[in-house]
Amino acid sequence: MDDSAAGEKKPKYMTGIDAAVSIISGKWKALILYQLEGGTLRYSQILNGMEYGITQRMLTKELREMEESGLISRTVYPEVPPKVEYAITAKGRSLMPILDQLCTWGCQNMADQLEHNCEAECEGTANCEQQ
Repeated sequence: MDDSAAGEKKPKYMTGIDAAVSIISGKWKALILYQLEGGTLRYSQILNGMEYGITQRMLTKELREMEESGLISRTVYPEVPPKVEYAITAKGRSLMPILDQLCTWGCQNMADQLEHNCEAECEGTANCEQQ
């Protein structure tokens, strides 16, 4: 059965960069991935860990998109109330070196516009070199 018969359409991209940017686009996805890199988290832990004030509605939207893209996994435990945990997948983890490089670039080239200390932000990234 093809995707069109099932009512689902897979996105088509023109280039690899088009595909990659569409998967991590937006303000929040990279920040969510950085949180999940440290281990499995529940929804409230992700929400509380977002320094910049994401709304619950936006967090739910971003988590759904990231799950559909295969960047994170969502596990629901049959309890009352339901327990839901999110974890980064191998596909999501494969993005981390790229996000580390973006962090380093931001620290090196946008330092005068950053509110936070780059050393703390880039701590632990493989490519973080201070100016």
